[in-house]
Amino acid sequence: MALLLRIPLIVPPRQLGIIPSRITTLRLAPRNSNTIPSSSSSLHNNRLFVSVSQTMASIAQKVLVPIANGTEPMEAVITIDVLRRAGADVTVGSVENQPRVDAAHAVNILADALVSDCANTVFDLIALPGGMPGATNLRDCAVLESLVKKQAADGRLYAAVCASPAVALGPWGVLKGLKATCYPSFMEQLAPTATAVESRVQVDGRVVTSRGPGTTMEFAVALVEQLCGKEKAKEVFVPLVMRSNHGDEYAITELNPVEWTFDDCPKILVPIANGTEEMEAVMIIDILRRAKANVVVASVEDKLEILASRNVKLVADVLLDEAANLSYDLIVLPGGLGGAQAFANSEKLTNLLKQQRESNRPYGAICASPALVLEPLGLLKGKKATAFPALCNKLSDQSEVENRVVVDGNLITSRGPGTAMEFALGIVEKLFGREKALELARAMLFIRP
Repeated sequence: MALLLRIPLIVPPRQLGIIPSRITTLRLAPRNSNTIPSSSSSLHNNRLFVSVSQTMASIAQKVLVPIANGTEPMEAVITIDVLRRAGADVTVGSVENQPRVDAAHAVNILADALVSDCANTVFDLIALPGGMPGATNLRDCAVLESLVKKQAADGRLYAAVCASPAVALGPWGVLKGLKATCYPSFMEQLAPTATAVESRVQVDGRVVTSRGPGTTMEFAVALVEQLCGKEKAKEVFVPLVMRSNHGDEYAITELNPVEWTFDDCPKILVPIANGTEEMEAVMIIDILRRAKANVVVASVEDKLEILASRNVKLVADVLLDEAANLSYDLIVLPGGLGGAQAFANSEKLTNLLKQQRESNRPYGAICASPALVLEPLGLLKGKKATAFPALCNKLSDQSEVENRVVVDGNLITSRGPGTAMEFALGIVEKLFGREKALELARAMLFIRP
């Protein structure tokens, strides 16, 4: 029998999004959870009492991640995804007058709500991604400014990464007397408004700041720790397959090296589907577009919009039906269990992948996709590969699975969200050379400048 705890919640019922006169049960599972715990609630002496099992003893923390035209999509999506993995109830809020946001590098994201509709909501954390002009657009949103100032005044968590500490939090006056960091080229702008430091992630009191796309996963895990505690942060950290040597130069494992060739500009197909791991997809797309590759994002669903594994809504450039009429210098699959299964079930995509191998053109996959898509199609035959740790037992050759990125001839594979940046940089390296890949890695702060 589960031990039931009777916990008084001082928070007014309306702040929890419930109407006292209609209370029957209070659902404590986070928005994205499929588990509904057994719980009951009652009003007594103007206080709400909630009976919950030990395994679900607290209500999901409410988080706002505002986005804007020009937001850096890696920073936004990594923050959202990692916090949702921790069970946080994350609202993605657009500061524009519509939910669709045209993020940097032509990545299109659909928000859950408009920030203007969140003006009266109390959040446990507000976390701003960076990117320019995204940070400026966030700064210029009066509702968001008011929310963050109240967040600071009430002693609740707030955070920002990349340009946003200097461009938004500094001018709003919420960094006074605090240590903070930001993207290197904005440090002078940050200095008059905070004690500027060069940490990859800086926590001071109730504010957390960080430097750029390459530090955002560390930033997001730090937010989980501040919001939910060290044990939850550790629980989230392990399946991400993050590296421990943050800032060090990355390495890929290459066997049977061949030159990846293309005419003029490499054309790359990145399929996405419902259930695709959004961090992996966005990092691949963003980094390859930074390298000036021609990236085509194609939905294998019957519409452009897909609902990714952590409920981030991404918008593809085209449907796969249209994309399949062209040939590509590289086809690369993000992971995510549901997304990989959708890829495997797409006859059009699997035919494209088979043709890619038959034509001796490069192809690749990360996370679940090497094991659930490439292996069953016979596209790993005679090849060394890796995959998400829990799925490596599905690979016929497991001799190189412990490596973070494996290149074998025209094939490239990798392990999970925490290796996706190295995976994308490995592709850049094969197409454009090691120096170009290192230049991008430094610019993103993935390795030290």
